[in-house]
Amino acid sequence: MENNQQEKDARKQALDDWLPITSSRNAKWWYSAFHNVTAMVGAGVLSLPYAMAELGWGPGVVVLILSWIITLYTLWQMVEMHEMVPGKRFDRYHELGQHAFGEKLGLWIVVPQQVIVEVGVDIAYMITGGKSLQKFHNTVCPSCKPIKTTYFIMIFASCHFVLSHLPNFNSIAGVSFAAATMSLTYSTIAWTASVQKGVQPDVQYTYTASTTAGRVFNFFSALGDVAFAYAGHNVVLEIQATIPSTPEKPSKRPMWKGVIFAYIVVALCYFPVALIGYWMFGNSVADNILITLEKPRWLIAAANLFVVIHVIGSYQIYAMPVFDMLETLLVKKLKFTPCFSLRLITRTLYVAFTMFIGILIPFFGSLLGFLGGLVFAPTTYFLPCIMWLAIYKPKRFSLSWFTNWICIILGVILMILAPIGALRQIILQAKTFKVFS
Repeated sequence: MENNQQEKDARKQALDDWLPITSSRNAKWWYSAFHNVTAMVGAGVLSLPYAMAELGWGPGVVVLILSWIITLYTLWQMVEMHEMVPGKRFDRYHELGQHAFGEKLGLWIVVPQQVIVEVGVDIAYMITGGKSLQKFHNTVCPSCKPIKTTYFIMIFASCHFVLSHLPNFNSIAGVSFAAATMSLTYSTIAWTASVQKGVQPDVQYTYTASTTAGRVFNFFSALGDVAFAYAGHNVVLEIQATIPSTPEKPSKRPMWKGVIFAYIVVALCYFPVALIGYWMFGNSVADNILITLEKPRWLIAAANLFVVIHVIGSYQIYAMPVFDMLETLLVKKLKFTPCFSLRLITRTLYVAFTMFIGILIPFFGSLLGFLGGLVFAPTTYFLPCIMWLAIYKPKRFSLSWFTNWICIILGVILMILAPIGALRQIILQAKTFKVFS
């Protein structure tokens, strides 16, 4: 009996040593910092001025600030809950969900949402990377023969057929650092170039839609765009799992240090881009502010290239937990032997799948508002609060109880309203691409 248990423990340890989330636990606090920056400050930051145009000055500023505060609070909760049980670490989001809601219910609540977020982000970044490469090509060589977006998506995907075979989070630290640096760089370019261009002579801050219904739907969709910009929670436990931990030096200390640094960078990226971009261009700003900024040509070309480098890192950050889920399923449930060939086939097929969907649905970016409300809002804004209430059971009407319920109510409102507005945008975009004709 004892031998059987030892064999099970040995097999479990061998699997943990192979899986990408748990195979390396020697990360430093700055790994947490740039992994979180890479996960959060995605290409969605470039759409924030457009979201401001649909929200308006007052509501837009309130939504941006509230989102920053609420998501920082829920991120703190997840960092704290990572090692709430002595001697045990919740290395994956679904493991924490299982502890809060039960073995089966926790899986059903967390896994579908987390998979939709991570796969959806990877598809969106596949398209963003391809379009940014195309914008770089067109800016550098405006007289060259136009090349279809499809080919640029394939070019962007080609690097992931190589990078996706890096074994774990710590092995992509260099890629993530480069991506985090690029996110701060292109965000700075976006708002400084906007300042240089100045307030446009015909700038208007009115809503773009001519009807009340249109303005309402656009407002709801913009809420989803903001929610998409704060999506880093879906990989935070997996990032923390890479940090060593002892009773004397728990992982939450370096992790939280990295999170604070990351959120300072988030503020430095989000607020100047959103507010200055809207201030300079008003409601004429494009859904990607780099499209609005056409000059100086060399600077905009560089910014688009920086976006490409950043989304390469972001893609890998969101893909790693998906690889972990797939490899766990194949080994534990389907009894495959953990080996390089299994990893090679699984990860290659995943990259090919996200590339294919990106090529098939080039307007997938329009789904971000829909996804932002439907699954990004729960996993980021209020699911951590529900787990906190279920596990810690704070006294009714205490500060903790009150704060969590405020976050839950605001998050549920966001989850309901954002998909409604985004659905209209998706239908309009689909008609433009003749999906329904």
